[in-house]
Amino acid sequence: MMKRVDFMNYRRKISFILLALMSCSLLLTGCWDQVEVNDLAIVTMAGLDLTDENQLELSVNIARTSSQQPQENSDSSSGQLNGVSVILSTTGNTLAEAVSKLQQKLSRQLFWGHNEIIIFGEKLAKEGIADPLEFLMRHPNTRERANIFISIGSAKEVLSLAPQIDQYVADDLLEMARLQTGLNITLKELMQMMISKSQAAVIPCLIIETKQDHQQSYPFIHGSAILKKGKLAGLVDSSTTRGIMWARNELDRGTVTISPENSEGYISFQLLRSSTEVIPHIHGDLWRITLRIQTLDDIIENTTDLDLSVSKHIEELEMELENDIKRRINEALTVAQEQMNADIFQFADAFYRKYPNIWKQNKDRWSDIFTNLDVVVEADAKISRPGEIGKSILKSNQE
Repeated sequence: MMKRVDFMNYRRKISFILLALMSCSLLLTGCWDQVEVNDLAIVTMAGLDLTDENQLELSVNIARTSSQQPQENSDSSSGQLNGVSVILSTTGNTLAEAVSKLQQKLSRQLFWGHNEIIIFGEKLAKEGIADPLEFLMRHPNTRERANIFISIGSAKEVLSLAPQIDQYVADDLLEMARLQTGLNITLKELMQMMISKSQAAVIPCLIIETKQDHQQSYPFIHGSAILKKGKLAGLVDSSTTRGIMWARNELDRGTVTISPENSEGYISFQLLRSSTEVIPHIHGDLWRITLRIQTLDDIIENTTDLDLSVSKHIEELEMELENDIKRRINEALTVAQEQMNADIFQFADAFYRKYPNIWKQNKDRWSDIFTNLDVVVEADAKISRPGEIGKSILKSNQE
């Protein structure tokens, strides 16, 4: 009898628990604040320019989520249809005002969660990008991993171009940045540079390849822009940019081509891995930075008469590769120290981390210190493999 009573109590407890759970489930409303994709205006790329009236112009590339395709490409004062996307522009005294005006033009809610590219026009960069950056970092829906570029000319013009391979221009630019054809700088990294001790930044540049033989124009990364206190200080070419990437420890892949001194032709190396160590040192009034670069490379092409199966030739090529790395870095240092006085290498932060008290005493003198800073470049390049062949089967006079 006792067992039956216990069993009945057990069943009552279970029934009570199930009833309580079912009652709680009635209080759940599900995704009450959900927004369907068809209710969103998905921004894939944004461009910021400065108008002749000193107004901030915001241009956005919005993905077309509707299955209906445009009958033909059309331009208007409010926007441009371009295949799978639509381009809209508006102006405002601030970026927040421009975004608000843009929302008024749309029947859908602007969604910035997929915006992977932000482009600043050259004219705006010269006046300063600090104000629009403030909005971009404060807005909760902005992607901190969005890639940043400065266009030579108008940012809006880049948005209007057709993609080369991918569905959107933003996808083309994103893949170029990931392949390290130039610098790869995100919004978060840009803000870190701008609030660093040096207050200098470097951003990849975009230029537009002009139409030739009825081909479509397209943008690509070429060189970089140097900013000082949020304003464009100058532009550097791709060769100098490579030196900047060496010094900043941002070069993980790439191809380096040199012409050996004692041989005609060229040898190309494929970078396998690289590391750069920044070592600050203060001794009295002498401030010094030592850059220690180590690289491992493969030889992927040889148009010289050198026999790469000879160890002596490999050692000579390693030395020439080291000299090429030093040359590129010294070119970048000359531009940064002598021409622009902009610490784009974040040397100031390296000194601050190692010598915080000395830095605090001299931080107001950093501009003068950086200009006269002694930078020693040490390069150690190793060739992993000379390729599948030693002697070229196409050259019979190799030594």
